[in-house]
Amino acid sequence: MQELDFINTWLGGHAITLAGIKALSGQSKQLVVCEIGCGGGDNLAAIGRWAKRRNVKVSFVGIDINPNCISVARERLSANAAKLIVSDYRDVQFDQPPDIIFSSLFCHHFTNEELLKQLQWMQQWARVGFFINDLHRHPLAYYSIKWLSAIFSKSYMVKNDAPLSVLRGFTRSEWLLLLNTAGIVNFSVRWKWAFRWLVIGAHSYSNL
Repeated sequence: MQELDFINTWLGGHAITLAGIKALSGQSKQLVVCEIGCGGGDNLAAIGRWAKRRNVKVSFVGIDINPNCISVARERLSANAAKLIVSDYRDVQFDQPPDIIFSSLFCHHFTNEELLKQLQWMQQWARVGFFINDLHRHPLAYYSIKWLSAIFSKSYMVKNDAPLSVLRGFTRSEWLLLLNTAGIVNFSVRWKWAFRWLVIGAHSYSNL
């Protein structure tokens, strides 16, 4: 999880997450943000730092099925207002829907059928909108991360999973098909460095 935080910091993952937050939050000074598949909470921590610099009051909901990930997230987010839940996200219902729901490097673990339901769940529960930060399947991305992780990573999981994750990533046409099939009407799909997609679904066109 430490290496994933490093990768997200230096290969643009956190910057893309913040771009999604900025697009959906507008001028709001108070937000409730939920991440599904939150892992060790590094994305939520990055949002917390961004919010503090801009005097935005933000509270978090982090959902992950792995209790070890939630334990790490609890330590990392100890200074933030965070509700951390050990659960499959599909089993979670909200008394008060979050303003923004997002996922990062999460979608490529699912089948297309599961992804369609995931998109609909995010659309249903997000009060303002949702966004997705995930990988662009591309040969250059695959061989680059394979080379970088082999040289610099000390984690077997990162060395094995990082190239595999790229192979499970998406093309633009695949995102367009998924979003349209899921019945998402108001969305944008933007390519971001390094080989990522920022997918935004909003209830208002002003949020895109």
